[in-house]
Amino acid sequence: MARIAYILLCHKDPESIVRQAERLTASGDYMAIHFDARATTEDYTRITAALAGNPGVVFARKRVKCGWGEWSLVRAMLNALEEAEKAFPKATHFYMLSGDCMPIKSADYAHAYLDAHDVDFIESFDFFTSDWIKTGLRKERLVFRHYFNERTQPKRFYAALEWQKKLGLTREIPRDIQVMIGSQWWCLRRTTIEAVLEFSRKRPDVLRFFSTTWIPDETFFQTLVRHLVPSREIRSRTLTFLLFSDYGMPVTFYNDHYDMLLAQDFLFARKISPEALELKRRLGALYASGETCFALSNEGRNLYRFLSGRGRIGQRFAPRFWEKETSLGKGRELLILTCKKWHVAKRLVRKIRDETGLPGVEYLFNEVDAGLPDLGGIETTVGKRMRHRRALMRMLFDFYDSRKLMICMDPSNIDLLQDLHGERPRVRVLHIQCNFSDEYLRGHARRVGIAGPSTPPEVMARLLPSIRNDFIFESDRLLDSDLPNLFEMHQQQEAIAKTDILADFLSIPREKAAGIAVKDQLFAD
Repeated sequence: MARIAYILLCHKDPESIVRQAERLTASGDYMAIHFDARATTEDYTRITAALAGNPGVVFARKRVKCGWGEWSLVRAMLNALEEAEKAFPKATHFYMLSGDCMPIKSADYAHAYLDAHDVDFIESFDFFTSDWIKTGLRKERLVFRHYFNERTQPKRFYAALEWQKKLGLTREIPRDIQVMIGSQWWCLRRTTIEAVLEFSRKRPDVLRFFSTTWIPDETFFQTLVRHLVPSREIRSRTLTFLLFSDYGMPVTFYNDHYDMLLAQDFLFARKISPEALELKRRLGALYASGETCFALSNEGRNLYRFLSGRGRIGQRFAPRFWEKETSLGKGRELLILTCKKWHVAKRLVRKIRDETGLPGVEYLFNEVDAGLPDLGGIETTVGKRMRHRRALMRMLFDFYDSRKLMICMDPSNIDLLQDLHGERPRVRVLHIQCNFSDEYLRGHARRVGIAGPSTPPEVMARLLPSIRNDFIFESDRLLDSDLPNLFEMHQQQEAIAKTDILADFLSIPREKAAGIAVKDQLFAD
């Protein structure tokens, strides 16, 4: 059976560290602690004294002063690993943790999971070809030497970097390694740790190289594991659930995140708020519970993006050159049907098409498979359609050889609606408002990935009002946009009212509009 040696890097809060060590070793696992040399002697003494009688805990004897982005973090990890590897011969896995991490599964579940997957879990992506680095320095992390900390000594850090650039003081990466990058929160098998430690002893040149790279805790172990272990034995993922905000800062979890955390396909979560005492208590009890059955929905990241994105209204950048150069053409009419329930708008377009012969295209800016004709490649992806929207519309008018064209659009595409309204042709919008039951909202949450089939009812109950309010917000924003020629049709309206609206929107006789308005099951889910 798997037995885990946790490698804990910490620098504060002695009481929490002691509780974490006691909790994780109570189930037969181990822990090696590196307590930052910058911390006070009193705090270090309190931790060592409190855990002195615990045979499952050791301390890194060589303590270093750690700084974010520095080699000191990797050195601390290696020091703790060396102690753990010697002290715990029965440990089968070594799991990197911080003081802000907490288990979100039981010890029995974690052991069974590792027994079932004889691989190393570590994010490991090619440094130069992957998009893991979103902003900031990239190749400069490696080809230049970094002796100063960018956060504490920014002037010296960037001055040294600029001087190296001016003088051409670049260096080569060790020829026999491929630099990889990924999260520093990994779980590695014993044989892999032994190989990494042995490699570190035999290759001081590689350690010298990484010791002056920037943020080596994201590259050192990621590179060595990929160098020493066959790719088939590596899962390029972390077992620690973590989220980052739009600003690159770790998202903090609080008491009301308990159900969501348990539903994620991870063993630990980072980072737990120090004030979330109830969450810590519940997760601590969970680890010792022996529970092995968890309903996994894994919707955490999508759920966070949805909730954090509500209320943020983006502004478009300057128009692209292809948007300026392409018009839809004089004398043409574009009829846009917006509806959050896509199946309702599709039914209406098909009915209009059958009754009037007007050509219509469904959600071409939302669905990849929108039934578009071959237009020379511009239709192949949604992204390409968005970039060349006006050229696409002109080609559709030409393809159907029609002065009128219907399209469907989601109400959230307000910037696109405003953009098309600024064109020469006569543009009319029919906004179709529907009723949304709780069952429909639950289905929507699953379809768009902010909930899964096993999302706990408590989480879903809190999520539904947010989704409903989001729909209302999109509708209100559209109605408040002052778009000319904007028509509004409600599900609960009488057929006579719907007939009048359709007749005006389509510019067709009222008798023909009546045949469309009374379509059976138009709004059925």
